[in-house]
Amino acid sequence: MKKLVVFMLLLSILSVKAEEKKLGKSITLKEKTSVSTILANPAKYDGKKVLVEGKIVDVCQDMGCWLDVAGTKEGEKIRVKVKDGEIVFPKDGKGKTVLVEGVISKVDTKTATEHKDKKEGEKDDCATEAVYQIKGLGAVIK
Repeated sequence: MKKLVVFMLLLSILSVKAEEKKLGKSITLKEKTSVSTILANPAKYDGKKVLVEGKIVDVCQDMGCWLDVAGTKEGEKIRVKVKDGEIVFPKDGKGKTVLVEGVISKVDTKTATEHKDKKEGEKDDCATEAVYQIKGLGAVIK
């Protein structure tokens, strides 16, 4: 009876580990940084390697080249972007928990504040907005 209990315990541990999907490089960091902490002061983390854990709120449905990880506040998220084909995030990952290691990087994007046809000599009506994301190196989807 004792052997059966030990066997069942080992089997349940192994089946939990089998459900994890490891992608990219192995995770090397031990200390996690919350998405909310990063987004509160993203410039502080620019160029630094971080380990974040959170719920996947969206995944690229074309090539699996990015996913969004939720923060603790409503609507808060950070994008994890990888080179096309280097890591392919599962398209059905939404709602699962992910552990991601990567480097925080600033991406400048143009946001149209008011779109109209621009005549020669007129000022551009698009503002540059700094957005921070994680250049993903490795991930574990649970």
